Amino acid sequence: MSVPVAYITIIIIWSTTPLGMKWSGEGVGYEFGVLGRMFFGLLFLLMLMVIRRIRMPWDRHSQKIYLTGGLSMFFAMSSVYWAAQYIPSGWISVIFGMAPIMTGLLAIMILKEDSFSEGRLIGMIIGLVGLCVIFLEGMEFHEAAWLGVLGVIFSTIAQPAGAVVLKKLKPALPAISITTGSLIIATPLFALNWWLFGPDYPDAVDDRTILSIGYLAIAGTGIGFPLYFYVLKHLSAGHVSLITLVTPVTALLLGAWLNGEIITSQVWTGTLLIMLGLFVHENRKLSRIWNGS
Repeated sequence: MSVPVAYITIIIIWSTTPLGMKWSGEGVGYEFGVLGRMFFGLLFLLMLMVIRRIRMPWDRHSQKIYLTGGLSMFFAMSSVYWAAQYIPSGWISVIFGMAPIMTGLLAIMILKEDSFSEGRLIGMIIGLVGLCVIFLEGMEFHEAAWLGVLGVIFSTIAQPAGAVVLKKLKPALPAISITTGSLIIATPLFALNWWLFGPDYPDAVDDRTILSIGYLAIAGTGIGFPLYFYVLKHLSAGHVSLITLVTPVTALLLGAWLNGEIITSQVWTGTLLIMLGLFVHENRKLSRIWNGS
């Protein structure tokens, strides 16, 4: 698959993922929802690897890659699934729009990719203002919504951190091997999380919940994660995270259309500010203008 096609496919999947997260935990708890997604996603990938005869190396370097990907996946996905209990699904993608800025900061510290220009600083400030607007709306929307906002913010740090460290490790493995190895590390952690903190196994599971878990397992995990690692191997961590420039708007509209979520003017304002901040942060020409070059 070409990189552009993979990139567009990720945008489509990530636009629908927040709503799937919210639906997959209804009536069963977020712990069961995320565990079901990862467990069946892992089974799907293992079968795919057997069919395609893809090898799964376990040398020390590969183990570091799997451990990095697995821990990042566990902390990022656990926190965002937990957050989905408290906020509308569209907000998840909006707040995740800060991921490229987080990635840029981490890439500077870990990968030494770019210097921190004035243009990028201004973009970060604009994005943070937009995030504050969303946070204040959350305070008015629901008494516990601020917890959901904080949960997604944590996720926007955990996932880019994993991406940057993986980039530093320079994985030469197939993307599907990286994803499968990461899931082998992460899935037992999700199971432990459900056993310790989740509700009892539900007597009945709603059809929409089952379909959501199945969709996220195949599309979100079995297809989305390998494509994510695939484009991460061919593009910089910052360019990969630019996917979040598109998904906030599509996720908001899908949440309003399919789940009846209300989009206030304050949410749109925060969304536009985050997207503007991201655009300024990642636009090299604007950065050169700010630097006077």
